[in-house]
Amino acid sequence: MHTLHKKLFIALTALGIAGTAVAQTAAVQASEGRHGQAVSLEQRAAHKAERHAKRAERQAKHAAKLRAELKLTAQQEPAFAAFMAAGKPAGRQDARMGGERASLAALPAPQRMQQRIERQKQRTARMEARLTALTNLYAVLTPEQKQVLDSKAMRLGGKHRGQRGDHGGHRGERGAALQS
Repeated sequence: MHTLHKKLFIALTALGIAGTAVAQTAAVQASEGRHGQAVSLEQRAAHKAERHAKRAERQAKHAAKLRAELKLTAQQEPAFAAFMAAGKPAGRQDARMGGERASLAALPAPQRMQQRIERQKQRTARMEARLTALTNLYAVLTPEQKQVLDSKAMRLGGKHRGQRGDHGGHRGERGAALQS
């Protein structure tokens, strides 16, 4: 029985040492980038600027493609421009950004909830502005243009465009209906 205790003690000690080594490795890797290299603030800022530039380029291509598919007239262009401007995301000013996270965590629960409600009201106001712009655009379109816009409406203004209804490569009935 004494040898069993001894072996158990040795095994637990070895596990403790291994756990400490893993924790130290994780702490070192936390300060490194995604692929193991150290990332400076300047590199992060440059990468972020590059992502924003690529996103703006994709949005411009999307707007040009939609404009071409709708075959807009000169009279319809202002409504289309307002619609596209209303669809642009607002600057990220929520609690997840910058030093606001720490100050938000320091607030009592009712005040945190109040701030969440205020941010949701701002999001709702932006959505209502988008709806107004869409309604104004829709009012100046011909029936054929409305049909084109309706076919694109499911993909407008959301994250993960083109992936709705697609779960792990298997399209459900709704996903297949959207693709046709």
